[in-house]
Amino acid sequence: MSKFLDLSKDVAELTADLIDIPSVSGYEKTIADVVEESLKRQPHLNVTRFGDTVVARTELGRAERVLLAGHLDTVPLPSAAEARGSVPSRWLGETLYGRGATDMKGGVAVQLALAHHLARPEKDLTFVFYDHEEVEAAKSGLLRVATQARALLNADLAVLLEPTNGLVEAGCNGTLRLRAATEGTAAHSARAWMGDNAVHKLADLLSTLRDYQPASVYVDGLEYREGLNAVGIGGGIAGNVIPDAAYVDINYRFAPDKSVDQAEEHVRHLLNGYQLVRTDAAGGARPGLGNTAVQSLVSAVGGTPQPKYGWTDVARFAELGIPAVNFGPGDALLAHTDDEHVLASDVRKCLGALLDWLT
Repeated sequence: MSKFLDLSKDVAELTADLIDIPSVSGYEKTIADVVEESLKRQPHLNVTRFGDTVVARTELGRAERVLLAGHLDTVPLPSAAEARGSVPSRWLGETLYGRGATDMKGGVAVQLALAHHLARPEKDLTFVFYDHEEVEAAKSGLLRVATQARALLNADLAVLLEPTNGLVEAGCNGTLRLRAATEGTAAHSARAWMGDNAVHKLADLLSTLRDYQPASVYVDGLEYREGLNAVGIGGGIAGNVIPDAAYVDINYRFAPDKSVDQAEEHVRHLLNGYQLVRTDAAGGARPGLGNTAVQSLVSAVGGTPQPKYGWTDVARFAELGIPAVNFGPGDALLAHTDDEHVLASDVRKCLGALLDWLT
């Protein structure tokens, strides 16, 4: 494997090169090494490394600075029997298949192409390529930079190149994970009346989640759809034992009109009587469409801004006081799927739109 990428090549081919470097969360070192070396070969950039996060900046003294960010990691590959066709990449006509094609190596390829082509941009640029986005927030490489070198993230606008079908997606939902646990009494299953089945105690909770009607909430003119679901379940000791403990993991995707604490209060009220423990949480971000930098981008790329239903790091930028939006190639509905793919034309179009805006 080459130690660096040819950033001058067609951006769709560059996407394929990135897919060919496996980078499941926790194993980003190889791709971070390649990205770092590729950026160091661009004489107009100052490059800094934080673990497996790479930051590159122009220092031209421009009146405005734009930050373009993307994560290097992907979710795990499909099972061994299905992994063929995920890494390495493969082309079917002008469609590129492979893990991360949509989420989000197409966006990372656009960042790298911009870093190469824009040696004298009209705005100063910061490029952030970070690790550990697809796992719990505490491991985020972006959080690491914000903690260790906050000034490197200063910008008038941050653009996160998550897949948005080439439209600006503003703000994002928050996400909350809770574990609901039940307790019982173990007994031999042949004498079940001597025990108290903890798994059975989850029945009412699961029915509540099944019947829950999620809200659609308008925030600053955009409609955010919420969701509350069981995403994991566990319990049991053996095939002949009444279980004395069980749990359900719950994920609440909540509109950016709520704080994390307000979201948790809502779930606790709904599931009153159950022992709930917060396991992970990240607040959402309001759209911020009134910001002049955001309006400039929307005007340049066209289309009608949409809400972002999933959580993205625009929320982290919002916490830092930096206006941020999502804008990148690919269909977010394909993210994390076994046939994940992106159209070459979408990656090229995204690059072209950002080049036009930044020049």
